[in-house]
Amino acid sequence: MTQKVIQILTLNDGPHDFARLFGIWNDVNDYFEDIRFDFSRCGFLRPNAVAFLGGLARLIESRMGSVTFDWNTLHNSWVRTTIRQNGFASAFGDPSAPWDGTSIPYREDTALDMNGIMDYLTYDWLGKGWGKTHLSERVRDAIAGKMWEIYNNAFEHSDSKIGVFSCGQHFRNKNELCLSVIDFGLGIPAKIRNFVGTDPRAQSLPSDACLRWAFTRGKSTCTGGVARGLGLDLLKEFVRLNEGKLEIYSNDGYAIVDKDGERYENRDISFEGTVVHITLRCDENLYRFRDEAEQP
Repeated sequence: MTQKVIQILTLNDGPHDFARLFGIWNDVNDYFEDIRFDFSRCGFLRPNAVAFLGGLARLIESRMGSVTFDWNTLHNSWVRTTIRQNGFASAFGDPSAPWDGTSIPYREDTALDMNGIMDYLTYDWLGKGWGKTHLSERVRDAIAGKMWEIYNNAFEHSDSKIGVFSCGQHFRNKNELCLSVIDFGLGIPAKIRNFVGTDPRAQSLPSDACLRWAFTRGKSTCTGGVARGLGLDLLKEFVRLNEGKLEIYSNDGYAIVDKDGERYENRDISFEGTVVHITLRCDENLYRFRDEAEQP
């Protein structure tokens, strides 16, 4: 079989960048693919792209294909340093060992490891005092607990065969803290359509409506009698107060929560899975609950 070369260009975390990632997924979404990723034209790689490419590589491998990350083509020193620091390079054949820095480590979870994930969220993501940020223990644990629900839902609802992939970064120049959590399962809209039944009206629900349904408190595709949504209510409040941003891409649906409210859209390009991408501002004056706002 002829090896397919995929050019990895500069990838940030805007809608255009996610569309490019989903286009790569579409190009390799088959069995027995032989893929080589070429980084010669890559000048920047945000953590959402790192987590996505890592998960995509495992997806290809799970479908009896092969993946080569051609590190000899990676000429940009910032990208090389970052993916070595966060452990992504070593996960895919680079001999370097990761180290502590401004990166939140690249992580693969093939099974639900509550203690490991909570440690990752509490200490690696939120617990390093990025910039001038000092979270109260209550805020830190509450945010980590709600992000844990993202992982829990990915394992419980997505039907992903390869697990969940994460990566993050603290960007000093923008004073931002990002984290992406990605699975390659059914996707939230597809899962909801399966849950609500075979009625043609249910099956024709657009993805934006499905995401709006999923974000509603108490909505769940669980069948065990426990009403639970995606666990995003507290995160939504916190993101707004923090003047940050919470985005979800799933199938062809898109949802964003920021200081201006919530918006839901349908996109022209789709993929089978879910991306949860959160961007926080590192300002300790913004890391409070509403009832903590007047406390010194």
